Amino acid sequence: MQNSKSSLVVLTLGAVGVVYGDIGTSVLYAVKEVFGSGHVPFTETNVYGILSIFFWTLTLIVSLKYVVLVLRADNHGEGGLIAMLALASQAVKDKPRLRATLLAVGIFGTSLFYGDGVITPAISVLSAVEGLEVMSIHSKRFVIPITLVVLFCLFAVQKRGTGGIGKFFGPITLVWFITIALLGVSHIVGHPEILWALSPYHALSFMFAHPGTSFIILGAVVLCVTGAEALYADLGHFGKRPIRLAWFAVVMPALTLNYFGQGALLLVEPEAIQNPFYMMAPDWALIPLVVLATMATVIASQALITGAFSVTKQAIQLGYLPRLNIQHTSVRDTGQIYIPLVNWGLFVSIVLAVVMFRSSSNLAAAYGIAVTLDMLITTTLTFYVIRYGWGYPLALCVAATGCFAVVDLAFFASNLLKLFQGGWFPLLIGGIVFSLMMTWKEGRRLLNEKLRADAIDLKAFLESVFINPPTRVEGTAVFLTAETGAVPNALLHNLKHNKVLHQQNLFVTVHNHEIPWIGLDKRLQVEPLGHDCWQVMIHYGFKNDPDLPRALDLLRGRGCELEPMSTSYFLSRDTVIPTIGSGMAPWREKLFAQMHHNASGAADFLRLPNNAVVELGSKIEI
Repeated sequence: MQNSKSSLVVLTLGAVGVVYGDIGTSVLYAVKEVFGSGHVPFTETNVYGILSIFFWTLTLIVSLKYVVLVLRADNHGEGGLIAMLALASQAVKDKPRLRATLLAVGIFGTSLFYGDGVITPAISVLSAVEGLEVMSIHSKRFVIPITLVVLFCLFAVQKRGTGGIGKFFGPITLVWFITIALLGVSHIVGHPEILWALSPYHALSFMFAHPGTSFIILGAVVLCVTGAEALYADLGHFGKRPIRLAWFAVVMPALTLNYFGQGALLLVEPEAIQNPFYMMAPDWALIPLVVLATMATVIASQALITGAFSVTKQAIQLGYLPRLNIQHTSVRDTGQIYIPLVNWGLFVSIVLAVVMFRSSSNLAAAYGIAVTLDMLITTTLTFYVIRYGWGYPLALCVAATGCFAVVDLAFFASNLLKLFQGGWFPLLIGGIVFSLMMTWKEGRRLLNEKLRADAIDLKAFLESVFINPPTRVEGTAVFLTAETGAVPNALLHNLKHNKVLHQQNLFVTVHNHEIPWIGLDKRLQVEPLGHDCWQVMIHYGFKNDPDLPRALDLLRGRGCELEPMSTSYFLSRDTVIPTIGSGMAPWREKLFAQMHHNASGAADFLRLPNNAVVELGSKIEI
């Protein structure tokens, strides 16, 4: 019992640091952007109305939608948009057209994650460093350089892994939440009447009195739920109970107190609207607060970067991206990975965002479209999960998700007003990633169809080979092939040029599934082909760590004994030539051919040893 309580405390503290970093730093800019937009006249009534809208936005979107409803839709304990997509696609697998549509929608939502992954670190770190401007107007010229240095240091240390510094995330973020709560309380005690804004009456009164303004400012109000998607994405790391406990016991109270403290300050000092968060602090605490805020935003950004690595790996295993160089930064935790291309791609995009927009206020105009569209997609997929996956009545499913869909749609429509003010930027990034994903998926489908059409049946080929067998050499050859039952090009090249065949031969196909985990007891399917040859299929979930040598160790005791020093891995690498009229637009055919050429191959992804041999393959037209 004691160990269980201790584990719950540790997981809850971890959830505070990782899950709620983004939403915890939204207090830096959310209130400032609502009143700074110029759409809301500064009156006492409007202050009450805006604070009430903030509170009930947090309640509806975070507390009820994500914490209560969406966290229930776990895919074997895993969460995130890809996990939800897998659940939804499985739920409607008997409806092929609907399934294809949901897959496209879900992948588009996943692509938008990268757009959010650019804006969120930029606006968070920039808003933290902007606290220097409160100290002195002359500090303004240092804000962007300091921001870029902080971001560079953050991305430069990614290759070392998060294991060493991850244990400090929770305590530092907890200190952050305690600090923002105390800042809020210090102003609320002087004006406790501000707590009346907890009543939905003030939010509804404001919306009925100013319907047009209410719609417009939703684009700024959405800033208070920055990072809400992380609640579901990190489900597999912490579990439902710690995430819920962290929200209701720590995060929600701290955010509410700080927002209401900012409101109390504005009632007394309306000029504080230029930066109400930092102006809550006494002069002596300003520098420590800037330092703490910068640390909190770095932690929030770290969580998002780690999430980008994880999402990329899952997309690769589902076949939506080529195999990239994935480096494991921990010998114990297989979830700690580093993908250089994603890391520096994000960094370059974030630098562009900071240099182009130059302030957190300008970045706020770019934020919202991608994240609200992601929220709407999550709500849509949730409907299909609870309706077709769980079998709940239609009326109940519509009631459970309909109100959230209306709220999400309202926020998304409001944020569309910011499309030409910067909202195009994350959409552009998401669109580029979506084009890459769908091009790779479609290109692989066309390529596999071509390979199947030209394939030689493996069993028939081996029978003909062993009529007059070549010289057998010691050791085991592992031939990787995309299609089960087809002769790999690497085998043909080996027989043609070396005129030998290994003593043992494994023809291995890796199959990835739309579920997060597949246990070791279901990892292998083995079919003997005779003459010490075996057809092996290896099964992975999209959260499993692909490790081919470890998987093949499971063959021991099944008639095939592998010795690491005498086992060679053969990979076929084919050159893809785009052809007009193959099923994709010409530019997509050329893009796929270039992606195929630049892909690092299976050796990195499947963690193959150094003795893996890449055989030159044939030229394939698609």
